[in-house]
Amino acid sequence: MGTALDEIEFLVRSEHRVVALDALAERPRSRDDLRALTGASSSTIGRTLHEFEVRGWIRRDGRQHRATSDGLFVAGEVTTLLDRIETRQRLRDVARWLPAEKLGISMESFADAVVTVADDDDPYEPVRRYDELIADAGTMRAFGTATLKSANAGTLYRNVREGMTTEIIYPPPIVEAILEWSPTAAKKGLEGGNLTILMHDALPCGLTLFDDRVALTGYDPDTGMLRAVVDTNSPEAREWAEALYESYRDEARPLGPDLLEA
Repeated sequence: MGTALDEIEFLVRSEHRVVALDALAERPRSRDDLRALTGASSSTIGRTLHEFEVRGWIRRDGRQHRATSDGLFVAGEVTTLLDRIETRQRLRDVARWLPAEKLGISMESFADAVVTVADDDDPYEPVRRYDELIADAGTMRAFGTATLKSANAGTLYRNVREGMTTEIIYPPPIVEAILEWSPTAAKKGLEGGNLTILMHDALPCGLTLFDDRVALTGYDPDTGMLRAVVDTNSPEAREWAEALYESYRDEARPLGPDLLEA
C-alpha cells in the first residue's frame, strides 16, 4: 500500500479519475456510464475501476460499480479540496477590487464563498448574482462606494415596497442617485420605517449583510462598474462583517432635510 501522498497523486494526476470517483460517490454506475461522463476510452475506464477496487474505494455489484465508505470519504475530501483551491484562485483574481488586508480580514474566511467575476464574455454576471441575493432577502444592511445598477435598484425597491427591512449607507452623491432613481418608492419606504438611508464619506468597498449571507462587492474605481461579488454564509465572515458594518454605521449621519425634500 502506498502512502497517503501516493494515493492523492494517483487520483488527481488524471482528471477523469476524479470525475469517475465523484460520480460513483453519487450513485452506482456502469462502465458505460463512466465512459459517457468522463470521455475516457473503455480500456482506460477498465484500468481505473481496477485501481479503485485495489485501493478499496469501490466494489463491483453485477454490471454496476458502487463506492465503499473509503471511496466516499476520499471523493468527498478531494472534491472539497479542489473546490477550495479553485475558489482561492478566483479570490486572487478579485483581490484588486476588494482590499481584504485593509479591511482586517483574511480571505480564508471566504474559502467556501460563491465568487462571481465580470469578464468579457459576461460583464453583468456580478450584477445578476447580487440581484439574486437581494431578491431572496428578508433583511438587508449595506454600504457601498458606487451606485446600484438599475436591475439591483429595481429589485431593492420592490422588496422595500413588500416590507423588506433595509438600511443602506452611501456617500452623498450616491444617496442622491438612489433617491432620484425612484423618488416615490424611496419616500414610501422612508415613511414606512422599513427603509433607512445614512451617509458616509469614506467607505472602503461594498459590504452587504443579508439574512444568512455576507457579500463583498468590488467596483472598478474608474468606471464604477460592479466587477466582483463574493458571498458566503461563513460564521467567521459574518462576525467580521457585523463588526465592520457597525463601525461605519456609528460614523454615518442621517439624511439632510435638503435631500429628503428633493
